[in-house]
Amino acid sequence: MSFELNVVSNTPLTPLSDIDEVAILFLNQIGYFPKGYDPKTDVTDIRDSVPYRLVVEYFLGRMDKAWVVEDLAVALETTKATVYRHINKLKGFDLLEEINVDQPDGSKKKGYRMRYGNLSKAWNFTEAHVQVAMENYRKTIDHLQELQIKKGDKHGKKR
Repeated sequence: MSFELNVVSNTPLTPLSDIDEVAILFLNQIGYFPKGYDPKTDVTDIRDSVPYRLVVEYFLGRMDKAWVVEDLAVALETTKATVYRHINKLKGFDLLEEINVDQPDGSKKKGYRMRYGNLSKAWNFTEAHVQVAMENYRKTIDHLQELQIKKGDKHGKKR
């Protein structure tokens, strides 16, 4: 699975006290909602959209609970494919973990929950991925600089 996160210059949303406002702004900043996201269903507000409700009502609302995709699809009145699309985006941020969920018939199904049942701890994984990505960019930049210097030396140019 690939890790992908938008990193944008921002100010902390700490002055805001409305969870919906903070969640919407934050989820937009990190790239959870596509740019210019407009819910395709008959909902009138992003707060009623499947991706928003999935995060806020389910994964944040009950961080300790592992949710089965079929149950989420029924609760959100959408398809399993839609739920998987949004779950995969959250997994791309490394915020979710997979857990086996006992079913009434004794079987187990794969479920998803906020990593460690805690958003702050889950975000530590995201930050670690960003740090590794930035370190790798730094190595590439340094290598590119070295290659340019060597190329310049071959052509009798000093940089």
